[in-house]
Amino acid sequence: MQRARLFSEFTVKDDERAFLSRDGRFERLLEPGRHKAFDWNHRLSAEVVKVVRAEIPAEKALLLRKTHPELAEEHFAIIQPASSEVAIVSFDGEPKHLVLPNTTRAFWKTVTRVDVETINTSSDIRVSKRHQDKLDLARTSVITSAVVEAYETGLLMVDGKLEERLAPGRHAFWTVGRTVKIVKADLRPQPLEVTAQEILTKDRIGIRVTLTAFVKVVDAEKSVLSTSDVNGTLYRMIQFAIREAVAARTLDEILAARDTIDNEVRTFVSERARQLGAEVGEIGVKDVILPGDVRELLNKVVEAERVAKANLIRRQEETASTRSLLNTSKLMENNPLLLRLKELEALEKLVEKVGRIDLHTGTGAQGFDALLTNLVRIKGSQESE
Repeated sequence: MQRARLFSEFTVKDDERAFLSRDGRFERLLEPGRHKAFDWNHRLSAEVVKVVRAEIPAEKALLLRKTHPELAEEHFAIIQPASSEVAIVSFDGEPKHLVLPNTTRAFWKTVTRVDVETINTSSDIRVSKRHQDKLDLARTSVITSAVVEAYETGLLMVDGKLEERLAPGRHAFWTVGRTVKIVKADLRPQPLEVTAQEILTKDRIGIRVTLTAFVKVVDAEKSVLSTSDVNGTLYRMIQFAIREAVAARTLDEILAARDTIDNEVRTFVSERARQLGAEVGEIGVKDVILPGDVRELLNKVVEAERVAKANLIRRQEETASTRSLLNTSKLMENNPLLLRLKELEALEKLVEKVGRIDLHTGTGAQGFDALLTNLVRIKGSQESE
């Protein structure tokens, strides 16, 4: 016959505690060590839990606070922030948990020192520098944070209303019971590339125009309240302005008056940009893209113009050369000696180009001297004869 066991033994470590229950009803909390308890017919059970920097289920902590208030006061830190409050829980001076409004959490304070700091978020929307250093802002759902750079300005929007203009630096705000949004505006000039769009000119030729503009936000408040996307709005305004400027001109006028088009677009857009809190600086047409057949035709026109210009220059040079020859001939006519020198120059050039010269002066000739003497008859000698 097997004897019934009368006692049960439980071992609890230094970083543990045990909830001892009989028939499912809590009797006491077991401290570290070896415990022996009377247990007729296996009615005892022990739930061993870790207590160092540990959390206890809120429902269990609340139940024990009601049934065993002294035990709960000694071992548990129960945090219950109101609807406008949050609580920062620190273990041994190190922030670990942020308890949200209208929630309950409980932590063991048996071994660990638990500090609770309750913050009333309705009295001050801004998260203090001290609290920012304690919290992980990126993982906190009840805080909106942003860093405003030196070239930016920030606007604080609370429940859709502009509340404050933020200086450069790090900013964080509680979102408990409210909607908080930080809108940043870049104050540096931003290039705005208006891509090619096909437009019909006055003479019904379809061209595509690309344009570059530089936009700068000068009034962040007006910019944010006027439109959700300043660059997008100005982009469409520039498209409309360039369309109007191109449609009122022929292709030849467009190619000849790009500066005028730039000024028209700038005037049109600048007036409307000021209403958006922005300023438009330089605007310039980058490219005018023509259809293939029109581009080919213009290339032929340009080529023909160049050929005509080249022919004109060649004829001018021929005329100048002929006039020079005429003047030279008149000088030679009145100066036999100059004519003789020109003959000798021609003969010198001829001799340079040939390797051998055979002279046949005929019967009664006197050789090379006779050739040089009789090659050209000087006017003066002819008259003397």
